[in-house]
Order: sequence, then structure tokens, then C-alpha cells
Amino acid sequence: MTVPAASALSERVSASGVEPSPPVGRRDLNTKKLARLGWAFSAPAMLVVGAVTIFPIVFSVVLSLSHVAITGNGFVLGGFTLGNYRALLNSGRWRYDLGFTFGYTVVTVLVELIIGTAFALVLERLQAARGMMMALLLIPWSMITVISAELWSYIYNGTYGVLNAIVAPFVSHPIVFLGTPVSAIIAMMVADIWKTTPFVTIIVLAGLVMLPDDLYEAAEVDGASGWSTFWKVTFPLLRPTLALAVLFRVLQAFGLFDLPYVLTSGAPGHATESLALLGYEVMFSYFQFGPGAAIAASTALIVLVVCLAFLKVFRSQIGSEA
Repeated sequence: MTVPAASALSERVSASGVEPSPPVGRRDLNTKKLARLGWAFSAPAMLVVGAVTIFPIVFSVVLSLSHVAITGNGFVLGGFTLGNYRALLNSGRWRYDLGFTFGYTVVTVLVELIIGTAFALVLERLQAARGMMMALLLIPWSMITVISAELWSYIYNGTYGVLNAIVAPFVSHPIVFLGTPVSAIIAMMVADIWKTTPFVTIIVLAGLVMLPDDLYEAAEVDGASGWSTFWKVTFPLLRPTLALAVLFRVLQAFGLFDLPYVLTSGAPGHATESLALLGYEVMFSYFQFGPGAAIAASTALIVLVVCLAFLKVFRSQIGSEA
């Protein structure tokens, strides 16, 4: 009776127009074919990424661990050495630039996160004018950093700068905003915050509009104030978005180069010199390719360690709350 029942079931399936699912072996074969097809289509893009990204990184690490001698035809690699990294650790200039870059990153990212979150909370409550306000916010962020640095250089100029024209009635002589280490660092931070705060605002706003409304309705029913609602409802739910914004900004800020290069050239002295600017000067001004590559490799390693530690702490906090 088993065989007729199976035949009857097959006839009913055929009559209903529903195709039976392929055997397991055939599904596995189709999956493998699709996987091979996917690798074939993505191979050219992966080769390009490897040529323009992975190869320069590997080559920089090789340079940083080698004796590099300059010849008439370019440079040649000698034997293995750790002397380039020992020179960095013994360099007071490298240690200062490391501290400056780290402090600059912490301050700018923290300020941008606070201001960007405040702007996002305001924009989230707007209705008709939200599009226009977002368009205005995008203007500083969409501006090329070199152009932005030139703009702020004109603003800070001690002779014909706009800022000096504003403060002229309150001071006895023009202020050279880029003339002292402290004022130059603050001026550069202001220029960076002005440009990149809209980036943080957009990321945080995208997270805000995805939060469920029923939680806010429940908080309103419970009589929670706006400040209490933010800290107990909005901020915990917004942590993944804030973590993403911080991660992107840390990666950008620690690689600071174009803004100090155009605005201050690392002056006064080396007060506003970042690690990227130091690596550029060592490699292309002094033609010390080994130490310059060591600066680049050590900077990338520091950024990687900081980002991994940040992600680990963030995941542990989310896991403990869950």
C-alpha cells in the first residue's frame, strides 16, 4: 500500500501545479555553482582592492623593518632591522606628536559627539524645515578639507582676517590666532569640529528616526521629564549608533594630515604636528623611508588597537545590559 499512496501523492502534487523541491544533492551543487560564480564576479574588484590597499600596507611594513638605502635609481632594501622602531621610541618629537594626535582625537570626537547629538535631537523634532536644515548642515561636511583649511586660514589671519575684524573693537592690537601653541591647537580643533560635526549629526539622526515611538509614549504616560527620557530611553537605545559615529571619527581624526598641513604646517614649531604629518615630512622631506614607514605602520597599529579595545568595551556593556 505504500507504493500506491506515494503515486497518488505524486499525482496530487502534479495536479496542483506545485513543483517538488530538488533533491538535496542538486541543491548543494547549485549552491556551489552560485558561490563560484560570485567569486568570479568579485575577483576583479578584490584584485583592485589588493593592489591599491593591501599591497601598500604590506610594503610599508616591509620598509619599516628594513635598512633602506637611497641610490641613483631609487632605493634598495637591506637586511631586517628593528632600528626604525627603536628610533621612534627614542624620539621626543614622535612622542609629542603621538600625544598631540591622541589628545586632539579625544577632544574633537567628544565635542563633535555632544554637539552632533544635540543637533540631531533638534532635527528629529522638526517636520517641514528638516530637509532645509540638513542641506545647510551638509555644506561644511561636503567641503574638501583643503578648501576648508584655506577658509579658516583667512578667518584666522592676523592682518586681514575676519575674526580679527570682529574682535577689533574689544582688543588693542590684532590677535595672531595661529601664533602660539595653545591658540593654534584650539583654532585647528574649532576648524575640524565645524567641518565634521554634521557627519556625526547625520549618523545620530539616522539612529533617532529608527527608535520605536511606543517607548516614548510609555515614558510620557509615566510622567518622565525630557531629560530623564533621554538618559533612560534614548541614550541606551542610541548607543550602537553613537559607537558607530565614534569609530568612524576616531579613524578619521587619528589620520589627521590635510588640515594641519594647509592651516599651520605643524607650526608654531611642531605644536600642531600630527603623526601623519610627521611621517610625510620624514619620508618625503628627509628621504628617510624606513623611519617614515615605521611611523605609518605604528600609527595604523595604534588605531587598530584603540578601535578593537573600544569595540570590546562597547560589546561588553551591551551584553551586560542585555
